[in-house]
Amino acid sequence: MANGRGFLRRVRNALLWLVGGFLALTAVAVLVLRWLPPPTSAFIVHDYASAWLSRDFRWHADYRWTPYERISRHARLAVIASEDQKFPFHPGFDFEAIDAAIQERERGRRLRGASTISQQVAKNLFLWRGQSFIRKGLEAYLTLLIEVSWPKRRILEVYLNLAEFGPGTYGVGAAAPRFFHTDPAHLSQSQSALLAAVLPSPKHLRVERPSPYLQRRQAWIIEQMDALGGAGYMRQLDR
Repeated sequence: MANGRGFLRRVRNALLWLVGGFLALTAVAVLVLRWLPPPTSAFIVHDYASAWLSRDFRWHADYRWTPYERISRHARLAVIASEDQKFPFHPGFDFEAIDAAIQERERGRRLRGASTISQQVAKNLFLWRGQSFIRKGLEAYLTLLIEVSWPKRRILEVYLNLAEFGPGTYGVGAAAPRFFHTDPAHLSQSQSALLAAVLPSPKHLRVERPSPYLQRRQAWIIEQMDALGGAGYMRQLDR
């Protein structure tokens, strides 16, 4: 009996060390990445692995870190207008959007996304593709850690550098020259809205060959950008 209790105690202590080590490691990683550009992301690593497993050895990720100041204000506003209009104000989660998504699911409709930009940064940077309760739990923890540790401007900067805008094209630093032959600082409102329009499905929606659906979505994003007050809206984050 004593041996059994000793074994359980060792298991408990090992679990506590594992949990403590994970919390410490993630806290340090998030704090360091507040100032240093991420060398890669979990999603980029996943895509490399997928390419290698399918023996596509020519595939490579185009990822070029671009500082916030060198990204067009139109591009900054376009992703907010498209993905998360309450971004400057929420604590990492849009509870109204989550509630609306749950209600739609209860009515039998397809579950729509309710992830904020902060949540997308957490999963793109640290987690794996797919859906599971474990991943959602880790995503919530990492989102809170990021919101506590980073200013909103930094969260948006990392998002604009990690978001996938096409197969193998990560961030506006890679997307601007590939699709528009310009640099991120000179992206126009129309170009920025088109980039933001592909974000729900960058492996299927193509910037270089915009479908009628994508063009309608681009027009809607431009309307939302204007409704938010245009580039002046971004002064809340640029202070």
